[in-house]
Amino acid sequence: MNAIVALCHFCELHGPRTLFCTEVLHAPLPQGASSGDGPGRGEPADEEEGGIQMSSRIRAHSPAEGASAESSSPGPKKSDMCEGCRSLAAGHPGYISHDKETSIKYVSHQHPNHPQLFSIVRQACVRSLSCEVCPGREGPIFFGDEQHGFVFSHTFFIKDSLARGFQRWYSIIAIMMDRIYLINSWPFLLGKIRGIIDELQGKALKVFEAEQFGCPQRAQRMNTAFTPFLHQRNGNAARSLTSLTNDDSLWACLHTSFAWLLKACGSRLTEKLLEGAPTEDTLVQMEQLAELEEESESWDNSEAEEEEKGPALPEGAEGRELTKGPAESSLLSDCGAWQPRKLSVFKSLRHMRQVLGAPSFRTLAWHVLMGNQVIWKSRDSDLVHSAFEVLRTMLPVGCVRVVPYSSQYEEAYRCNFLGLSPHVQIPPHVLASEFAVVVEVHTATRSSLHAVGCEGEQPLSKYEFVVTSGSPVAADRVGPTILNKMEAALTNQNLSVDVVDQCLVCLKEEWMNKVKVLFKFTKVDSRPKEDTQKLLSILGASEEDNVKLLKFWMTGLSKTYKSHLMSTVRSPTALEPRN
Repeated sequence: MNAIVALCHFCELHGPRTLFCTEVLHAPLPQGASSGDGPGRGEPADEEEGGIQMSSRIRAHSPAEGASAESSSPGPKKSDMCEGCRSLAAGHPGYISHDKETSIKYVSHQHPNHPQLFSIVRQACVRSLSCEVCPGREGPIFFGDEQHGFVFSHTFFIKDSLARGFQRWYSIIAIMMDRIYLINSWPFLLGKIRGIIDELQGKALKVFEAEQFGCPQRAQRMNTAFTPFLHQRNGNAARSLTSLTNDDSLWACLHTSFAWLLKACGSRLTEKLLEGAPTEDTLVQMEQLAELEEESESWDNSEAEEEEKGPALPEGAEGRELTKGPAESSLLSDCGAWQPRKLSVFKSLRHMRQVLGAPSFRTLAWHVLMGNQVIWKSRDSDLVHSAFEVLRTMLPVGCVRVVPYSSQYEEAYRCNFLGLSPHVQIPPHVLASEFAVVVEVHTATRSSLHAVGCEGEQPLSKYEFVVTSGSPVAADRVGPTILNKMEAALTNQNLSVDVVDQCLVCLKEEWMNKVKVLFKFTKVDSRPKEDTQKLLSILGASEEDNVKLLKFWMTGLSKTYKSHLMSTVRSPTALEPRN
């Protein structure tokens, strides 16, 4: 994550000060921040600090070292710092962690070396300990702007028996330029930074209680109540955080915590580049995912209620078996991927066309595109599942309703892809209907084992596929335009399987756009039938099969798109009369 994490302190003598900060380096290290115990001796180089490209040369020094660095350091001078304002000793090279996976280095020191970053951190430090404070002066707050960056700040108190009010004021801040990313990281940062603060406060509390037990300060201050406070606290006002926590390795531990925080926060969120508006398939998948999450929550709530009531009754066994189904099938599919044997599966539409033959595949594809019920009867459930996975690529996601493998017939309104075992009887009216197609898979005879000769079909050569339908003219029709274009792409051997898949995506998007126009024209605007016929002619979809396809695909439109159109119709501008 391109950010800077810093620990700040409000000094009673010098005001807000930056004690310790950790930043991200994507380029060679500065000369003063080497991986060894001493300062590095390489030549200075251009750096990218905190995700900001810096073109100026960075001179190797520590902001806390002596007068030799005071003239070039952006930090405060040594004379303006007390023990409470200083973290690393003079000449300390800082701390460095190397991330070998990403070639990123996390560097910690008291101040950023670059003046621009020092100014940004300094301003965030002052604001976090002065004006940008939540009620109670202890807790998280968000502030910032585009110019100086956005800041997550968490202020807190550390116990100190010698301080005014027996406590000192600190803050941990995270600064970055990406506002959205920082806001999305709020829960993560709050939990982890709160853990760091609790650890610091716990260590300081132990030291405070030990000091109070040995020499109570409250009674001593009551006896010297008339002594001016500034004179009374002389020499005791500045105490370092290592002294307050009695932890000499405090800064090394903070470096480890801050470096891990930057890496973990950058790894938990990933950005996806979306070119243009999301497709209908994407919207439908998002809606289906939301429905699944709601169902899982309702199941969890119902199971929790059942556990409170007592053990489940025997008649609930069927419900438990249904809930186990997806997990068991996923485990079986995962295990199957590691089995050495070849599964009888279809790999692509081109592969299926080669196995079934061109006439049978055209009949099957016509029924798929028209929305008719496609029934597969086979003993091999993996074969049926792979067939449906291939065929569903011809349809929009919202038009696919699958029952992978069932022991009884399911009506067409419940699914348009149905897998059955061979012994299941299909109702006669379905077999005679023109709105259904049946693919029966039989074991091939010895004489027909060599009939299929396409590459990679060896596991399927033991089967014979019989495609039957109650509509004998389906294969003889001109068919929808999209089917003819799909077949042209499948028969073109110059196109690879991946290119054919992209062609199918483009064809589906083209016809889904026509579906959107038709839906708005007929369902939203309620135009007359004559105007609809003119529109279909303009869209190049006036043929009977194309009209049926558009009406079926209309059922696959997302709820988001439909609600958007309906809300547009209800708006005042939509009620204006057409010219």
